[in-house]
Amino acid sequence: MTQSPTVILGSGLAGWTLARELRALSPSHPITLITTNAGDFYSKPMLSNAFALKRSVSALLQTTGQQQAEKIGVDLRAHMTVTAIDIENKTVCCDRAQFAYGDLVLAVGANPIRLPLAGATHVLSVNDWWDYAVLRDRLDQVAPSRDPRVLILGAGLIGCEFANDLSVGGYRVDVVDPGERALERLITPTDSAQLEAALADLGVTFHFKTVANAVVETADKRLAVTLANGQTHVADVVLSAVGLRPRTDLAAAAGLGVDRGVSVNSMGQASVPNVWALGDCAAYPGLSTTEGAVGTPRVMPFVLPIMTAAKAMARSILGEPTAIVFPPMAVRVKTPAFPLTIHA
Repeated sequence: MTQSPTVILGSGLAGWTLARELRALSPSHPITLITTNAGDFYSKPMLSNAFALKRSVSALLQTTGQQQAEKIGVDLRAHMTVTAIDIENKTVCCDRAQFAYGDLVLAVGANPIRLPLAGATHVLSVNDWWDYAVLRDRLDQVAPSRDPRVLILGAGLIGCEFANDLSVGGYRVDVVDPGERALERLITPTDSAQLEAALADLGVTFHFKTVANAVVETADKRLAVTLANGQTHVADVVLSAVGLRPRTDLAAAAGLGVDRGVSVNSMGQASVPNVWALGDCAAYPGLSTTEGAVGTPRVMPFVLPIMTAAKAMARSILGEPTAIVFPPMAVRVKTPAFPLTIHA
């Protein structure tokens, strides 16, 4: 009898890493990877420092999806939208086909949080290479002679990284955040002050304790951003960097447990047999104690947790139950003006 494949939904770092780990352990295990795009492989962390690295948009792509599939030995189903998961019949339903699975891995990532402000259609966000290509195209259309400006919503990790990078790229940057300081939840007030000063030296202006209320296109095709504090700032591009929300719609519709993300146990298994979740969409058990896991489920949208979880999950899928043990993790903030390392 033909073995049903492991079906992976998603072609980001999580999906491709798991496919590679499965193939390393089993040269013959059937793997199908389904993705809404071409499945091209790139380094997502590099999107927020491409100017500093002097990388063009095309240079950020490392391999095409087809090349990656051939290299690993994966049945790539590109440009397909998954419409439902049939848990009872172990089937993934797509817009043009159905796929049976032996094991199913949700590696569908997360969506950028969209702020409920007037004129939100004028606001860009960057969650993948395709989003970044749109941003760079919009930036390239701005004539250098008119003092090009970018307004960033959010002074967290991604907001500060883009502020540093776009300043290096020759754009004047304003950053708006409802908090009191940069990276408020992650670093000390002293480090925040030093980071803000370093970015200010590059021309970045911070606006704290306020939010954007509206974005309106002006007669000269710029964007006027009205803040809650009554100020209005003009920009050529408005970029939202206020965080991500795990994609859980498919899982919830299929009856899987969802809490912040797709709920998984210590091995990455979801709440029904033969279904797993990995990467930005997964919600791992709370911090462990001698009595067991407690506290709020953890979403860990960083490279090291994805790599660690994929390695263990591949073994579990292939019949060797392996708990995911996350090592102490350090996250490097890509702000060359004031480099920081955060221990997550």
